[in-house]
Amino acid sequence: MQTISLKLPDALLARLEEESRLRRTNKSALVRAALERELCPKKAGEKPSCYELARDLAGSIKGLPKDIATNRKYMEGFGE
Repeated sequence: MQTISLKLPDALLARLEEESRLRRTNKSALVRAALERELCPKKAGEKPSCYELARDLAGSIKGLPKDIATNRKYMEGFGE
């Protein structure tokens, strides 16, 4: 993977840092995702995924276990 550098206005950098903290990810990952969305637009008629629609909600509920999406013990009894 190549490295680039870019200059951001203070306000935009602050927003990037805040979003990074809220999503518990790094700034590089957020910038890569934004570039992907901007440079690789959806095909005509293609609908967004559920994740794309709710991406801003990911990680927004405090106090939940960090492995809730991958640990099978949280699914015991689900749907019964």
